[in-house]
Amino acid sequence: MANDEVVEDLHSQSRLRVGFVLVRDLLRFHPRIFALAVGGASIYAVCTVASSFGVTYLVDRIILPRFDSGKIDAGVYFIGASIVIGIGLLRAFGVVVRRSFAGVSNWRTVESISMLLVRQIMKQPVSWHKKKMTGDLVARVGVDSDAAAEVLGPLPFSTSVVLLVFLTGGWLIVVDVPLGLVAISVIPILLLLNVGYQRRIDKHYDTAQHELGALSSAVHESFDGVMVVKAFGAEERETRRLSVISTRLKDARIRAVSARSTFEALLDGVPSLVNILLLVIGAMRVESKSMSVGELTSFIYLFTLLIFPLRIIGYVLSSVPHSASGYKRVREVLDEPTMRDPLTLVLTSNTDVGVRLDGITFRYADDLPAVLVDITLEIAAGKTVVIVGATGSGKSTLLSVMAGLLQPDQGMVSIANRSSSIVFQEPFLFSGTIRNNIDMGRLLSDSVLHNSLFLAAADDFIGARDNGVDTVIGERGINLSGGQRQRIALARAIAQESAVLLLDDTTSALDTVTESTVIERLRASETIVTTVIVASRPSTIALADEVVFIENGKLSDQGHHEALIVANENYRSLMQSFEHDREQGGL
Repeated sequence: MANDEVVEDLHSQSRLRVGFVLVRDLLRFHPRIFALAVGGASIYAVCTVASSFGVTYLVDRIILPRFDSGKIDAGVYFIGASIVIGIGLLRAFGVVVRRSFAGVSNWRTVESISMLLVRQIMKQPVSWHKKKMTGDLVARVGVDSDAAAEVLGPLPFSTSVVLLVFLTGGWLIVVDVPLGLVAISVIPILLLLNVGYQRRIDKHYDTAQHELGALSSAVHESFDGVMVVKAFGAEERETRRLSVISTRLKDARIRAVSARSTFEALLDGVPSLVNILLLVIGAMRVESKSMSVGELTSFIYLFTLLIFPLRIIGYVLSSVPHSASGYKRVREVLDEPTMRDPLTLVLTSNTDVGVRLDGITFRYADDLPAVLVDITLEIAAGKTVVIVGATGSGKSTLLSVMAGLLQPDQGMVSIANRSSSIVFQEPFLFSGTIRNNIDMGRLLSDSVLHNSLFLAAADDFIGARDNGVDTVIGERGINLSGGQRQRIALARAIAQESAVLLLDDTTSALDTVTESTVIERLRASETIVTTVIVASRPSTIALADEVVFIENGKLSDQGHHEALIVANENYRSLMQSFEHDREQGGL
């Protein structure tokens, strides 16, 4: 039993420390705004206590004399009205200041936390992002940031409650010692209720926040793969999967709400019982002439005003677990060290070289076999080179290593001017205009924009549209065909004016005539120095200056297409299979 008490005491200290650290960290964002909110709340606290003087004055100097004599002294009436109205206006001013600046402090803190998260996420390299769920990161920037700052809403009022408790408790005892002691006895009772509630609620909020992040990740993944879900009739499976997570979230929230309902009922019940007790004892004190009716009235009035602020303290303490859970998930991202991948992409000083790979070895995980094995390769500047290999041979991985998106376990990549642009097989387009998708916020000149569209052979279909490059293409370019999306993505990469252009089967959705036009325009361009293409279409391969043949992650051969056909049996067999696939696809 003694050990259990020690463990519980440690847990209590941990909760107090978590709450202190949470508030301390949140206040560092906008301390001046929060201080203004606290100032307004303090004015409210002082005026709340001062209002009891007005109640006492009204009852003893105006209301009771009116019953006794049937008359009211105009001067006394004016003084009483001035006291009540003046205190009321000042108190209202404090409430407006407190609520306004508490709200501003809350949403600005949410904004600051969200921006910190976004910056931290953007600093991380691709290798870090590949290990994270997009939906989970979105949840941390959104719902977790909101949850973390939730405690700031009632906190300014709660800080003033401490002042209010001291002022009120002192004044209640000054008015009547026995009655005052009964009144302030409710304070430790309510604080004990709050502590007990917090102990129960912590685990429920942690679970709920975790399940909310899991649900956000699952929903994002399901929506992202909606075409796959529909194509394979997996709607029921996805519904069941999301339903299981939603049920876990619902159960955690219900347990939390159940605990809070009990807590709220006790917060209402205990003060009400104490209030009844005060009326009984107070009536006895008035009857014994120990206090006046006005003093008892102001006493009950002040006690009633004290109870609501004490409820706010309870609300703050009940918000701490939820905010702490959200802030914990926020800190998990912010406290992660910014990963610095080893410098494997460098500038080559040799102007005759476009891309050079020196001993590149890459694996996706330590316990997996290498996808690329000791590849040493040099591509001359100004050449159009095609990377060819069977499915799973490592072609796309090699291109991503060249682009610096994947960091090799061993070796070095040298790029002319250390600049390259990559176009993926599945292009991603934003829901804005064609212009926005190409310039990516760089505000390119019309000449650069139209030259990029020309080189990508996208000028014809874009020019045929009424709004041209200002045409809105819809989410992910839904209003365009697959080939049109590929050409806009290609124009976007060309517009970056990089020294090396990397194409991962980018022209797969184009017909052979358009594909040939694109490659010929790229070869003739003065802005594109070197082009490296992953391709499986024989017509594309035949247009290249040179072919790099990859087998099982290793550089098998390198040379002109016609020469490799004659000299390399495996390459010849692969070309025959490509031709066969094309013929079968055309039937």
